[in-house]
Amino acid sequence: MSERLSNYEKETIINFNKAEDAASIFTYEKTWQKHLEKKLGLKPVMENGFGGKGYEIEKKRIRPPRAPVKLSTEARARLVKRMKDMPQKRVFPPKTTAATVKSDKKNKSRVSKPLTNS
Repeated sequence: MSERLSNYEKETIINFNKAEDAASIFTYEKTWQKHLEKKLGLKPVMENGFGGKGYEIEKKRIRPPRAPVKLSTEARARLVKRMKDMPQKRVFPPKTTAATVKSDKKNKSRVSKPLTNS
């Protein structure tokens, strides 16, 4: 029998204590799982069969939350001016790869004939 969990039950838990150097992360969130596996190179140490995975990570790699930066009106005005003075659009040269060269050659042979009304 397959039971489905509600979104409320699909939680992410980060757990650590002062005595140990490791932290455990348990999550149902696919984006967190991808980040932990692909970007951080972690392997799940536990899977619960409902889509949740558990990971172990060094506690020092977990950063505490930061307070949002509050700018004064003068600092905000300087930032706005600096952003307005920046070039609006940067133009980057197109990347040429072997596939685009091959595709361009193929498309040149398919030159369409002009349409005429008879």
